[in-house]
Amino acid sequence: MGWGDMEPPNGSAAGRSDTCFGVFNTSDSRDNAQHSIASPWFSTAFGLIGLCSNLFALCVLLSSSRKLSSRARSSFLVFLCGLVVTDFMGLLVTASVIIPYHFIKFTWAKVDPGCHLCNFLGFSMVFFGQCPLLLGATMAGERFFGINHPFSRSTSISKRRAWSIVGLVWGFSCLLGLLPVLGLGRYTLQYPGSWCFLTLLPDTGNVVFCLLFALLGIFSVLLSFIFNTVSVVTLCRVYHDRESVQRRRDSEVEMMVQLVGIMIIATICWMPLLIFIIQTVLQQLPASGQIQMLPMETQKMLLIYIRMVTWNQILDPWVYILFRRAVLQRVYPSLRPRPSILSLYPVLNPSLGRKLTAD
Repeated sequence: MGWGDMEPPNGSAAGRSDTCFGVFNTSDSRDNAQHSIASPWFSTAFGLIGLCSNLFALCVLLSSSRKLSSRARSSFLVFLCGLVVTDFMGLLVTASVIIPYHFIKFTWAKVDPGCHLCNFLGFSMVFFGQCPLLLGATMAGERFFGINHPFSRSTSISKRRAWSIVGLVWGFSCLLGLLPVLGLGRYTLQYPGSWCFLTLLPDTGNVVFCLLFALLGIFSVLLSFIFNTVSVVTLCRVYHDRESVQRRRDSEVEMMVQLVGIMIIATICWMPLLIFIIQTVLQQLPASGQIQMLPMETQKMLLIYIRMVTWNQILDPWVYILFRRAVLQRVYPSLRPRPSILSLYPVLNPSLGRKLTAD
């Protein structure tokens, strides 16, 4: 089936380009929904597992943060807490709309004729989707400067400043999510009729917003990769240069392991969707103005990639839960606490050593 083979139903709201309906054929989707990945049990299972995982991780984080005196570690936990809260709220907000739809099967055009609920759900998908990627890049940047400039006081971030940075990430993602509401692109109902997302149709506004969303996500993932790679190489180089001294600082290694885990999960879960969005909108550009509805195969592929993205919110909290020192030391009893990063460097001024230890 080609891009131009699907026309909207005549005389319905689906045929108007200014509504949130009409990107897919609702009658076809309902027939296939119960026997495919669009089944309600997928959404229900993913939602419950993700909510429980993030809630458990949040409890562990709060417990750990009370026992810390290290400023670097406490600021890192603030970013992790922001990530877990974002994932938890994202699952809670989206599941509260998507799961009831699967069991009630309400008609969107009747329940939401003004597309307010669809816009809210689309905004939530973009906001809670972009936030973890930006937070991952922010955490990687913080650790990059902390490891490569360990004695610069300007690289020490207090808890208050860390929460301010998290707030800025949330604010930026909120502005990004509001762009379709303000006129750049639009949110539309997606297969199988249970959720709303950005529109993969080739008109100017939608193409610009799709490319902005996808390229920003790819940039965040690549930035995380660069920062984390340099940080890991720096740590390995310093440790290797002075083998006669036991210098590994458990908290720094722990933070980098968790960051690399978060980066790998984000890359696997998000990159297919982001590349798919770019590929789809660019392929349609020659047919701009002629395509009113997405082919069924494109709708199904988009749903599969969104399912993959959901796993990012489910797996993120387990990176922290499973890769803590307490857990690793139980799995590998040979791991023992070792001196801090101060021992990585030959001779330090005593006052500087006391100042860093206090931080």
